[in-house]
Amino acid sequence: MKIVWITGASSGIGEALAKAYSKEGATVILSSRKREALEKVREQCAYPENCHIVTLDLNDPASLQQAAETVLGQFGYVDVLVNNGGISQRSLVAETPLDIDRKIMQVDYFSGVQLAKAVLPSMLARKKGQFVVISSIVGVFGFPQRSAYSAAKHAIHGFYETLRAENKASNIRVTVVCPGRILTQVSLHALKADGKEYGVMDHAQANGITAEECARRIMKGVKRGKKEMYVCRKDVLMVYFRRYIPSLYYALVSKVKPN
Repeated sequence: MKIVWITGASSGIGEALAKAYSKEGATVILSSRKREALEKVREQCAYPENCHIVTLDLNDPASLQQAAETVLGQFGYVDVLVNNGGISQRSLVAETPLDIDRKIMQVDYFSGVQLAKAVLPSMLARKKGQFVVISSIVGVFGFPQRSAYSAAKHAIHGFYETLRAENKASNIRVTVVCPGRILTQVSLHALKADGKEYGVMDHAQANGITAEECARRIMKGVKRGKKEMYVCRKDVLMVYFRRYIPSLYYALVSKVKPN
C-alpha cells in the first residue's frame, strides 16, 4: 500500500488530493496545523481507517522536524510527499516589511525543503519515491502584490529541478504543479503588509477551477510522469506570453487586476 504524506491537507487542493489518494487505496498522512479540520477530512475519505493525522506548523522548523520523525518512526518511509501547504500574499513591495517576506518564504519554500530533505534518504535507500510540489503560475512570472509569494514559488522550481536531476538514477520522480485560479480559501488567508489576513475572496478565485477538478488533473499528470504541469484556464496565457512574447507580458502584467 502506497504511503502518501500531504501537507495543507485540511482544505482546498490538499483536502481534494487526500480524498483522491484515499480513494485509490493509499495510506494517507494528513498534515496541517488544524487537527479538527483534518479529522473532518479523514472522516470524508474513502478509507478513513487508512488515514493518519500528524499536525505540524509550516512556520516552525522544530514542528516540521518532529512531524518528520513521527512519520518516519511510524511508517519507516514515504512513497509520495505532497508539499502543498502554503500561504499567499496581498501587499505591495514598497509596503511589505521584511519579516512578512521571511514568513512567506519559510512557509512556502523552506518548510517543503525541510520535509523533502527529511524523507529523501528513505527514498534513496529504497530507490524509489515521488515528490508532488504545488507551485503556482506566479512561480513562472512575477505578479503585483505577490512579491514574496512569487519569489518562494520561483525558488521551488529551482530546488526540485535540481533534486530531480541529482537523483534520476535512484528513480526519484518530481512533479511540479502550477495552479492558476483555483476555488479555495487561499486569498482569504493571504497575508497583508501588516501580517493580518486579507479576508477577501478574489473575484477570479471565486470563479476558478474547483479544488476537486484540480486534484483530478494533478493525479492524471502525476500518473503520466509529468515533470511540470499547469492547472489553469485562460490565465495560463500569461505563462506563454512571458515565455514566447515577453514584450506583451511586460505590457500586460502591470495592468491585470491582481485580485
